[in-house]
Amino acid sequence: MEKSEQIVRIENMVNAILADKPSFFLVQVKIKPTNNIKVFLDGDNGITIEDCIKVNRKLYAEMEELAMYPDGDFSLEVSSPGVGEPLLLQRQYVKNVSRLLEVKQLDGQILTGTLLAAGDESISMEVTTGKGKKAETKQYEIPFSQIKEASVQIKF
Repeated sequence: MEKSEQIVRIENMVNAILADKPSFFLVQVKIKPTNNIKVFLDGDNGITIEDCIKVNRKLYAEMEELAMYPDGDFSLEVSSPGVGEPLLLQRQYVKNVSRLLEVKQLDGQILTGTLLAAGDESISMEVTTGKGKKAETKQYEIPFSQIKEASVQIKF
């Protein structure tokens, strides 16, 4: 899916705002038809609501100054991706090493296990099947090119 010119422009603005905070990174920009702009940020060590508010204020002011939307007809939300949102960037995988991950592969196979490592080209996971004495643990190396969707699973 090709990105719209507006999304690219907003991504560039966000990246410029984040330039002096190297541990923060832009995950995604979404724009709904009602000019509702959602910016998802994350950080190698997490990101706080306060950080999101600061970025929101700067970005909003810049967008108004540039008159990107006539009559200020837009809304802006800056947040971190919610729990269960799919991981989109390699940096998100790195941040979630040792957490429980569900990975849907392009071939339809679904693996749920502990994320052991995230490299430049692939991730490694440990998956345990069966229970008790029949439990079997295997390690899998999954290239990013084979991952359709991956999300962190929360254990209760």
